[in-house]
Amino acid sequence: VQTPEVFGLHLNADITKDEREAKLLMDSVLATQPREASGGSGADPKTIVLNMAADIYARMPKPFNAEDVMAKHPITYEQSMNTVLLQECIRYNRLIVLVRKSMHEVQRAIKGEVVMGAELEGVFNAMFDGRIPPTWKKRSYPSLKPFGAYINDLIERLSFLQRWIDNGPPPVFWISGFFFTQSFLTGVKQNYARKTKIEIDKLQWDFTVMAKPSYDEPPADGCFVNGLFLEGAGWDHERRQLCESKPKELFVPFPIIQLTPALPKDIAEFPHYPCPTYKTTDRRGVLSTTGHSTNFIMPILLPRAAETDKEHWIKRGVALFTQLEY
Repeated sequence: VQTPEVFGLHLNADITKDEREAKLLMDSVLATQPREASGGSGADPKTIVLNMAADIYARMPKPFNAEDVMAKHPITYEQSMNTVLLQECIRYNRLIVLVRKSMHEVQRAIKGEVVMGAELEGVFNAMFDGRIPPTWKKRSYPSLKPFGAYINDLIERLSFLQRWIDNGPPPVFWISGFFFTQSFLTGVKQNYARKTKIEIDKLQWDFTVMAKPSYDEPPADGCFVNGLFLEGAGWDHERRQLCESKPKELFVPFPIIQLTPALPKDIAEFPHYPCPTYKTTDRRGVLSTTGHSTNFIMPILLPRAAETDKEHWIKRGVALFTQLEY
């Protein structure tokens, strides 16, 4: 059997392949599971889903009040991030309303108070199988997480926005928490463009991987972001550059990155790898009506050793992700 190294991949690629094959097998087995309770001692599927729905409905926050958000963070010419915050709240509100309604109606359908239609049955089956319901995916951000992890991730995202509303813009933005990441990036560029009177179309990103694990104050220009995960390579914290992955370490939490808008002539040249950044580990998406991919965000230039060319890391399949599959 040929090893992954023959194709320029790390030995960890074998683990990733085995994981995907095992997941495909388990999904196929799960599709054959009965939806009705048998004579055994196992719990009734209806009881399981009923308890899950009640718990999620109790944990899920109510929609954001857009008027209160605008009152606390008025939209001004100097601060584009207030517009980003409002738009994010509106996008998440659509999902919150759908999730709360689904959980309420599923409970009523199980109790026999309403008819279990095709849509509710789809939600019921997805919850029992641990998958995101198809109706949610249409209004949701991209996610490959199982049902339980998806709910926890959604609540964490809503908490991130609520802290922003209550305390103002954080010194470090959790980039994984944005519904539409490109809107946030445009807002940062727009703030800099209006401050410096430079056309936004002329600006590019200057990336700096920071050494400290946290910051109490935002940078003078641009922003700090965290929440990224690196696959296909490791990160040398002393030399602050890409290095080979450790055995059995598939993903590495990436340090804080400073994103600074700048003119191309002001960006210093250094040995780098243009690392593609995605929302999910699927590494593919479709072009939306805004002109952006539903999954790809942008390339981030990461420092590399001068003796290792970027083709080496391309063969390794090195990429950054805002969220993992678990």
